[in-house]
Amino acid sequence: MKKVLLAGAALAFSTILSSAAWADILIATEGPMTGQYASFGAQLKAGAEQAVADINAAGGVLGEKLVLEIGDDACDPKQAVAVANQLASKGVKFVAGAFCSGSSIPASAVYAEEGIIMISPASTNPKFTDERPGDMIFRVCGRDDQQGQVAGKFLADHFAGKKIAILNDKSAYGLGLAEETRKYYNEAGGKEVLWEAYTAGEKDYTALVSKMKQAGVQVVYIGGYHTEAGLILRQMREQGMDAVVVSGDALVTDEYWAITGKAGEGTLMTFSPDPRKNPEAAPIVEEFRKKGIEPEGYVLYTYAAIQAWADAVKAAGTTDLEPVVKALSSGDFKTVLGDLKFDSKGDVTMPGYVMYEWKDGKYDYFKS
Repeated sequence: MKKVLLAGAALAFSTILSSAAWADILIATEGPMTGQYASFGAQLKAGAEQAVADINAAGGVLGEKLVLEIGDDACDPKQAVAVANQLASKGVKFVAGAFCSGSSIPASAVYAEEGIIMISPASTNPKFTDERPGDMIFRVCGRDDQQGQVAGKFLADHFAGKKIAILNDKSAYGLGLAEETRKYYNEAGGKEVLWEAYTAGEKDYTALVSKMKQAGVQVVYIGGYHTEAGLILRQMREQGMDAVVVSGDALVTDEYWAITGKAGEGTLMTFSPDPRKNPEAAPIVEEFRKKGIEPEGYVLYTYAAIQAWADAVKAAGTTDLEPVVKALSSGDFKTVLGDLKFDSKGDVTMPGYVMYEWKDGKYDYFKS
């Protein structure tokens, strides 16, 4: 088994339901369990734990129980590779992850080489499946070319004649989403007054805000994550800018509002149709809420990834790679997201993206 373990890359793992009597089929979820995007890691972890618990309570998979391993990649590409190798060495059959596209893309090469099925609940960069290293790589979320098309057209339709700035954090996710949004905004006849990059993890964006203020920016599209988007918004308001902030699915966490407070009122973002509203998901949503967990963002996407894999294993009658990949590639799976099918690239053939608005500390569909 080839190792690409990198010196200095921190690893963090824990095993759920790890008693010897339950050590039957080992699966994993991988994401940012620590670091500035840990709220999304918590979403993946919550979805995976509940899916494993529910599947085991219903008799497991092929008469065996699932054991869940948690891998912390901190949304760092090098750490993601190290985590992938560590999970492979433990003998996992399947990984529901990762979250950040910048982690999923390099990690997928390890999983493909090791013959491990990977289904990302949240990585939206088109390269993840367009350039996938093997047919065992899938995702249950949409793509940034779909998301960018919705966002770009929305900017052109709803903010015609407004001065728009498009920002990106230079990450695989943020830059990719910003580029797709700009492409479709330009195709619809719009032209941004500013195209600027910023560095994720910084605390002071006042120079960027001053540049936007000087340019008279009225709408700010942010290709990046909620932590920086929230800080940029707050610092805009501190400088007297009342520009509308528009962003993508990385704002689907209550932590965004915790950062912005009332300043976040009216923030717009693209995300897939809310799976919490699916009738099929109602019993699971209720179960989460009984435990004090709001299944926001990518919680149910992680749950669905594990559902699809487990059903594919049952259809194949084995956990062996090739029969399960064949079942995933050809099957129709009933999940908390609704009926789910994968296309020839490993993408889902499901509804794409809609616009949401933050109001009173919650996000819901935008009503024009």
